[in-house]
Amino acid sequence: MDGISDVAVGVKRGSDELSMYNSPNSGMSSISDGASNGSDSKKLRVEEAPPSRVLHIRKLPNEASETEVIALGLPFGKVTNILTLKGKNQAFLEMGTEEAAITMVNYYTTVTPHVRNVPVFIQYSNHKELKTDAGNQRTQAVLQAVSAVQSGGSPSSDVQEALAAASSPVLRIIIDNMFYPVTLDVLQQIFSKFGTVMKIITFTKNNQFQALLQFSDPVNAQQAKLALDGQNIYNSCCTLRIDFSKLVNLNVKYNNDKSRDYTRPELPAGDGQPSIDPTVAAAFSKDSSSLLGKIPGALNPLSAAAAAAAAAGRVALAGQTGSSGVLLVSNLNEEMVTPQSLFTLFGVYGDVQRVKILYNKKDSALIQMSDANQAQLAMSHLNGQKMYGKIIRVTLSKHQTVALPRDGLDDQGLTKDYANSPLHRFKKPGSKNFQNIFPPSATLHLSNIPQDVTEDDLRLLFSNAGGTVKAFKFFQDRKMALIQMSTVEEAIQALIDLHNYNMGGNQHLRVSFSKSTI
Repeated sequence: MDGISDVAVGVKRGSDELSMYNSPNSGMSSISDGASNGSDSKKLRVEEAPPSRVLHIRKLPNEASETEVIALGLPFGKVTNILTLKGKNQAFLEMGTEEAAITMVNYYTTVTPHVRNVPVFIQYSNHKELKTDAGNQRTQAVLQAVSAVQSGGSPSSDVQEALAAASSPVLRIIIDNMFYPVTLDVLQQIFSKFGTVMKIITFTKNNQFQALLQFSDPVNAQQAKLALDGQNIYNSCCTLRIDFSKLVNLNVKYNNDKSRDYTRPELPAGDGQPSIDPTVAAAFSKDSSSLLGKIPGALNPLSAAAAAAAAAGRVALAGQTGSSGVLLVSNLNEEMVTPQSLFTLFGVYGDVQRVKILYNKKDSALIQMSDANQAQLAMSHLNGQKMYGKIIRVTLSKHQTVALPRDGLDDQGLTKDYANSPLHRFKKPGSKNFQNIFPPSATLHLSNIPQDVTEDDLRLLFSNAGGTVKAFKFFQDRKMALIQMSTVEEAIQALIDLHNYNMGGNQHLRVSFSKSTI
């Protein structure tokens, strides 16, 4: 086999590469097994080749160009070689490092790669490197042009065309751990470092802030995605998750704080949406430019003060009712609910300042958070959850603050002021708690566990809170653990009852929701 050049082997094997990979002896004998490439190939994908920086790509559309294949690898690192087998609708792509290839394969196992809207299949090749003819100047030229783009040069026109074919000018942006508000202006500020931003639409979907952002050119979208995906806007929060949108053009009807078409300043603001006060917008964008860092292609982490200023900017920009930090919670179990239980549960998503259970309507309460964004966060995570057997409803209140009872007036302990509580989770700027905000889940994360406390002690404690413990796991240092209840409702109950529980020796248990399962 050594005598045959790689190119010849590639051409010869073509679509039978699969059967060769997957036959346990991986001898050349299986090459003749041409029939196995059809419907059976899926059954054969059990034993895959070990990781290699050369990837085998199958089922490419007939008209796919080399640059479109290269574009599949671009986000993961340097592409060092490519061999396309036109007649077989296949290609081999060589990445600069094995790590880059592994990252690429792992990513594309969860997100199906597409070329010209056709799903393609990617797996490791048995080749450790590609030896192609140096005479293949066109391929080398394309690779050089692409690596120039990656190292910050400007792409040549044919590469631009091919990159454009491989991607859309529209990015879909999701923001994780959105502890501080991210406005349309902040996004414009960050993304315009990569090219002309033409349109932005922001919306909330599945309780997550998302945006669609259209560049004038798909190459800019590609570069922005490469540089920004996975970066934090503010210090340890607001992480950007970026994908290409299936849309190639956005239709913006209104210019306001939810959507903007920068090419059409004459658009109306739309019903009930204030158009942005130009002075606020100017001040905000001027501010943001210094905050978001001068380095092209990188986000400077913001200080907490800057992020707080951005949050204040958000309130000024929103300029509509419902942007206060006060929540109205209704359909509570009035026999069971207390200000303390609401303080503990809502305190998972922000620092609760005051709680008032309504005197004339004891199944409802007002909860004042530190700011509007914490209120939004708590609302999006807790609306529709079960507390004491009832599905609670959480909405933004029109009240700006929660009033305390007048001096000397007893309201039966229905109003509590927690402004100076030592139990606030988010007092310290940049605290780890900012990164560990998760929706209610059956699995709880426990911390601050005293050394002498055993798994049995904790299982007993949590089953006494009225639930069934399904699973338990200590972390290595035994100061932390995961405990899984049988339902989310049980976990909510356990968190309310046992967060800050005194485990003896004045060590108080810390409980929060976990994204892990055991």
